[in-house]
Amino acid sequence: MTLLYRNELQSASDLEGWVAEGPVAVAEAESGLLLSSSGGGDDHWTMWCPEVFPDRVRITWEFSPREEPGLAMLFFGASATGGGGIFDAGVAPRAGRYPQYHSSDIRTLHVSYFRRRWEDERAFHTCNLRKSPGFHLVSQGADPLPPVVDAREAFYRIEVVKDAGHVAFAIDDLPLFAWDDDESTGPRVRAGRLGFRQMSPLTACYRNLEVHAL
Repeated sequence: MTLLYRNELQSASDLEGWVAEGPVAVAEAESGLLLSSSGGGDDHWTMWCPEVFPDRVRITWEFSPREEPGLAMLFFGASATGGGGIFDAGVAPRAGRYPQYHSSDIRTLHVSYFRRRWEDERAFHTCNLRKSPGFHLVSQGADPLPPVVDAREAFYRIEVVKDAGHVAFAIDDLPLFAWDDDESTGPRVRAGRLGFRQMSPLTACYRNLEVHAL
């Protein structure tokens, strides 16, 4: 596989060129970048990588939950529903509110993991794959990540494989779900951007983001 993008996520300067939507706070930790919300309990955010990636990619990064509750998510393959990029003129503005991403004018897949924002999520831990626009829940698997008190600042390696219409998700090499898009939920997600998202008040540490072409 060919390496398309690597970011160690060790200093705030590593996020130069990334686009923040919502009140994201960035702090340098000994082992990575701590990301959280600089707003209130309902002030969530998304940060977009400056690169546009092709249709067949393998995305990996390391994640360490530090303060909960909250929720972590990755958008990938994000583009405008009318064609073109998500920052093109005419695309609706976004400021971190979830409906602006799942039911607006961008086409994307997004996997949510470490879902601890709401009581029902904490009672039964799952990882969810949704397709937008339309908020379609297309696949789901168990979430093996422990709570912060048991994680003890450990990092977990997360992997998303998008092989055209096939998507697979794993944590620490444990397969959690796989899905094939039959386009019953709309046109297939193709090339596009990736972005990290968190729901407040989660604080989490990230490092070693890599994207490879398949």
